[in-house]
Amino acid sequence: MQDKNLMEDILLLEKGVCDLYMHGAIESSTANVHQVFSNALNESLQLQDSIYNKMTAKGWYSVEQAEQNKVNSVKQKFSGQ
Repeated sequence: MQDKNLMEDILLLEKGVCDLYMHGAIESSTANVHQVFSNALNESLQLQDSIYNKMTAKGWYSVEQAEQNKVNSVKQKFSGQ
């Protein structure tokens, strides 16, 4: 398996972990449990960002710049104007 494929799999898994921690925080019944999930989520988000940055540096993950008119259209749609 190539390095790019491994990094893609790791990034996908980390995104899934973030999703689980987010739902754990949302559904937590006590402040202590909520704090544990929130801390874990923040750590996972930092790791996800690190993985993304490494992939971007190697040219394995590219992001297309959004057109300003599309951004404005979405802003208007959700702002109720």
